Amino acid sequence: MSEKANERNESFNLEDVIQIIVGSSLLVAPVAFSEEAWHLSETLPLKNIAFLLFLSISFIGMYVYQGIFSGNIVNRISVFVFRIFIDYFITLLVVFIILLALNKIPFEYPIIVIKRIIIIGFPASLVGVILDGMDKE
Repeated sequence: MSEKANERNESFNLEDVIQIIVGSSLLVAPVAFSEEAWHLSETLPLKNIAFLLFLSISFIGMYVYQGIFSGNIVNRISVFVFRIFIDYFITLLVVFIILLALNKIPFEYPIIVIKRIIIIGFPASLVGVILDGMDKE
């Protein structure tokens, strides 16, 4: 891999943020409007929510490792980990904003808010990271 391509993989810029926002929004919109997702956030046990959180971060990590870093994270582990968590954080922020716009953030029940964001964030995070990685190869 050329030095310039290597630098592009290590940097995180406004273009990356926009790609994650647009990518995650593509899937947040239909899922966030789903009454099933709202109901799941009220009934799904915390252990299942934790498992979804783990799966989201794991899948993002696998894609970032192979799709963005081409399997080469030696000497770049901190950048790799940062990339995983910033991608996921941006996605969760997009989910929160869209749910807020839909008036589906019951602030009086913070655990439901968190569960709802994680449930809807699961598919959205995958689309967001894939769109982010499309120009990295």
